[in-house]
Amino acid sequence: MSEKINVFWFRRDLRLDDNVGFLEALKDDHPILPIFIFDTEILDSLPEDDARVTFIYKTLQQMRKVLKEEYSSSLAMYYGKPSEIFKKLVKEFSIVKVFTNHDYEPYAKERDKEIGGFLEENNIEFETFKDQVIFEKNEITKQDGGPYVVYTPYMKTWKENFKNLDFKIHYTNNYLDNLIQNTTLPNLELRDIGFKESSLEFPDYDVTPTLIQEYEDTRDIPAEHGTSRLGPHLRFGTVSIRKMVKKANAEKNKTFLQELIWREFFMQVLDYNPQTVTESFKPKYDRINWRNNKDEFRLWKEGKTGYPLVDAGMRELNAVGFMHNRVRMLVGSFLCKHLLIDWRWGEAYFAEKLLDYEMSSNVGNWQWVAGSGVDAAPYFRIFNPTTQVEKFDKERKYIKKWVPEFGTDDYPKPMVDHKEARERALRTYKQAVSN
Repeated sequence: MSEKINVFWFRRDLRLDDNVGFLEALKDDHPILPIFIFDTEILDSLPEDDARVTFIYKTLQQMRKVLKEEYSSSLAMYYGKPSEIFKKLVKEFSIVKVFTNHDYEPYAKERDKEIGGFLEENNIEFETFKDQVIFEKNEITKQDGGPYVVYTPYMKTWKENFKNLDFKIHYTNNYLDNLIQNTTLPNLELRDIGFKESSLEFPDYDVTPTLIQEYEDTRDIPAEHGTSRLGPHLRFGTVSIRKMVKKANAEKNKTFLQELIWREFFMQVLDYNPQTVTESFKPKYDRINWRNNKDEFRLWKEGKTGYPLVDAGMRELNAVGFMHNRVRMLVGSFLCKHLLIDWRWGEAYFAEKLLDYEMSSNVGNWQWVAGSGVDAAPYFRIFNPTTQVEKFDKERKYIKKWVPEFGTDDYPKPMVDHKEARERALRTYKQAVSN
């Protein structure tokens, strides 16, 4: 009979330290086999040079290197459907338990339900843990037990609950000797999973005291380095949310902390309302008579609308897989209101391009600008793409960086007149939501 082991399944938690499920696995009685599955259900829809896949792959290789050199272990990498991979694993190993961390996206919840059922049939325990948030949906509720759909009261309750939380960092260093002693666990090349290395560079994050202290003053200025670029690292778990909250509290910057709370707000909204991936949170907004002009959508995607701040944002997105948060609101509003193109089209394009793509935040923010989501901007709030320049890029530094032909004859005229487009949007929205 082969040696009994436990499995830890890495997913959106690609780090060895302050990883709740990994620590719980390491503290258990049997040696741990760490695994990662390149899930074909997710990968099959991505371009072969997707920068996020390259980032995940390189992160895993670095983790393998640390485990090999320091602990005579490794990390097993697999490619396929998780259900098929686990069928192979139970034949190859004598598995007692499988440990992993919670995932709240609709596909992930269905996947984990299927895997849990299979493991139970094989008398294997499936233990999952809270790791990527401070509070899950059932931990921050209104007095009647229902979910919050407005951010501010959610945020205030979050902060009150945090005061009473047994808050700690989960250090794994003392337990890593409990890993399986095998340095030749299955490895993969990028080409084995149908990908090639992306030329896009994944951004390093910046949570220095200076950035956090100045965050409130600089975060709305797209020409300045005023944002942390934490998004992709929280998305894939290369940093822990607990360490980031600890930093925010240490610098006593409520604005930086509240951005982290927004992330959890949108996560609980999606967890409660998985239908919002494809449906408006406010159903009457699905009655909007979208124009959905494909040529206009193409101009928007290419950054050729004739509105320089919109175009700068889209070109930044296309070039580096990132767009400044302030500009995201403007380009989203422009698509939904000025062009009357369905927010789902914009959400899908961002999902394809953003390195920090997070389903809950992306859906939540797109529904916010469209007016159809929780705590959304009212439909009659329509950003003026010209006055936004004066507010946030007065010296045109950001525009000049991304739209070098701005101010020359090569730059296109505005594709729509702001006043006319605004009035058209108001009429269209009013007709849909007032019926």
